[in-house]
Amino acid sequence: MAQVEIAKITYNAATGAFEARVDISAGGRRFRYPCAVAGPVDLDLGFVRKSLKRQAINMSDTGGNLLSKI
Repeated sequence: MAQVEIAKITYNAATGAFEARVDISAGGRRFRYPCAVAGPVDLDLGFVRKSLKRQAINMSDTGGNLLSKI
């Protein structure tokens, strides 16, 4: 089972989006994805976290040649 870790979430006022690095660990390997969720600064943080996690998981399904390795 994959483990998902969200780094520090920041709000980018210039783009109107929450941004974070999301790491997915599976099979002894770690893959890192830059993710962003558009919305107002007062958007529910639980929603933001779920959206960042879902975005990273969706990105990980795009194929091994697009994954960044650590």
